[in-house]
Amino acid sequence: MSRLEIILTAILTFSLLFNIGLLVYARGVIVRLLSVSEELGDLQQMINSFAVHLKSVYEMEMFYGDETLAGLIEHAVSFNKYLETFEYIYSLTEVEGKEGALLDDNTEPEEEVEEETQ
Repeated sequence: MSRLEIILTAILTFSLLFNIGLLVYARGVIVRLLSVSEELGDLQQMINSFAVHLKSVYEMEMFYGDETLAGLIEHAVSFNKYLETFEYIYSLTEVEGKEGALLDDNTEPEEEVEEETQ
C-alpha cells in the first residue's frame, strides 16, 4: 500500500466512525425531545383539567363568589396560556386526527373559565 492509500483509508475510517457517532447522538437527542414533548402535552392536559375542576368548585353554591377561588382560576388560565407557547414542542407527538380534538377540548374550558371570572 502506498502512503496515499493509507491516508485515504484512515480518513475513510475516521469519517465512518464520526458519522456513526453522529447518528447515535442524533437518535438520542430525538428520543429525549419526544419524551419531553409527551410530558409537556400531559402537563397541558393536567392544567386544563385543573382549571375545569376549579371552575366547577367555584360554581358550587358553597363557594360561589369566593375571591380566592376566582384568583386561582385566573392563575390556572394564565398558566395554561403560558404553556400554549410550548405547543410546537408537545404537538410533535400528537396524532393528526387527534390534534384537532385536543385543541377544541383545550380551548373551550379556558373561554368558559375566563367568562366566569370577568
